[in-house]
Amino acid sequence: MTETFANFIDNRDVPAEQTMDTSDPFTGEVWAIVPDDPGAVDLAVNAARSAFDTGPWKTMPAKERAKLMVKLGELLSRDAAELAVIESRDNGKIIRETSAQTAGLANYLDYFAGYADKIQGTQIPSPAPNFLIYTERKPRGVVGAIVPWNSPLSLLVWKLGPLLAAGCTAVVKPSDITPVTALLLGQRAREAGFPPGVINVVTGGAEVGAALTAHPGLDLITFTGGGVTARHVAAAAAKNLTPTVLELGGKSPQIVFEDADVEAATNGLLAGIFAAGGQTCVAGSRAYLHESIADEVLGRVTQRAETIVLGDPGKMETEMGPVASDAQRDRILGMLERASNEGANVVTGGVVDPKLGGRFLRPTVLNNVTNQTSIVRQEVFGPVLACMTFSNEEEVLALANDSDFGLAAGVWTNDIRRAHRCSRDLDVGTVWINTYRNVSFAAPFGGTKQSGYGRDNGLEAIDAFLNTKTTWIETEGATRDPFVLG
Repeated sequence: MTETFANFIDNRDVPAEQTMDTSDPFTGEVWAIVPDDPGAVDLAVNAARSAFDTGPWKTMPAKERAKLMVKLGELLSRDAAELAVIESRDNGKIIRETSAQTAGLANYLDYFAGYADKIQGTQIPSPAPNFLIYTERKPRGVVGAIVPWNSPLSLLVWKLGPLLAAGCTAVVKPSDITPVTALLLGQRAREAGFPPGVINVVTGGAEVGAALTAHPGLDLITFTGGGVTARHVAAAAAKNLTPTVLELGGKSPQIVFEDADVEAATNGLLAGIFAAGGQTCVAGSRAYLHESIADEVLGRVTQRAETIVLGDPGKMETEMGPVASDAQRDRILGMLERASNEGANVVTGGVVDPKLGGRFLRPTVLNNVTNQTSIVRQEVFGPVLACMTFSNEEEVLALANDSDFGLAAGVWTNDIRRAHRCSRDLDVGTVWINTYRNVSFAAPFGGTKQSGYGRDNGLEAIDAFLNTKTTWIETEGATRDPFVLG
């Protein structure tokens, strides 16, 4: 049955005449109809502005804001199973992963709720005895929060946690591929008791996104997505001098040294690239294998890749679902064709699954590639692992850093000194040692270079949503020369 959804603005469900379809990547069938109305952006921004400037949210004690955040987390936990099914239906991710993600959403809100009443300024030593100088940390204002399709609800909560703790209000724009769970979060925010206008959600395609990023009523834009779109976001924001936080793509290396636990490294390589079908910004898509164990590791990875269970993402036995859209499937196949023309060898995969067809790509392993092969330099966002060899630490660190991206890296070694050296020298935002693809509400996450700037998660995340105000107070009434500064 096809369901019709409305935008969520000012705590109301606001229908739109202009709509768009969203389809199930597994069946290809349209299952939801959502708004696609650029005019709704004005309504949402105005509602968020009113809530920030004059609504009860502005004067609400931080402890009360925190209680609302905790309540929202409780409601998301209550409905975690339902939300996991919808998330899986929207983007094709396996239910095993969406269930784990929705079950943990409350942890992120609880963490930042605990920080809401701990935002404080400082007293600054005065250059003269007759001045008191202090700072305050004030909420930035109305935030446009744009989230991608690969983990839409989780990544939205990553943004809402620090945003709400800081006292900001939000206009959320989910991906046009996965719009539904953001709307459902808005409804639960209303149920939790958030004042009207604090959280607003508008869905739609490129025109809605453009209307939001160019809107002069925003005080900040926080965006997670691809580099091409990010450049449009940053350019539109720059016209209004609207600051941005950009969490972008990656081309993350996984380095397997000769002393690594080969079985653990094999599992890490598989999890890094085939979990979520490789449709994750931290996908460990570049494997650098020490020449002494390269054949063994490649053999293990290939054998396991060929046994990965593809199928209905709603079934617990499924290990990998379809890619999210026809366009994404075609893009990946095009990149594989180009890589093959450049000399890459497809060890396994590289095709649409002959039994399932549609958007199901076989887990793919490549070798006979170099750092200059196009598929090694570009983000694929699909289940494609490119394998290369190296001979020593200095060489592999240079290869790993030879990328336009700098989001994450994995290192597999039992040498603790080497582990620390690699962490020190890898130019990325996150380094995993003998593990991969771990995240936490308490651990800052973001990248370097073309992987963006700013951080989600951890106490650093809240900084983007705060402005610092400095106050000077003259305490003695002393006269001074009005024409001299200081």
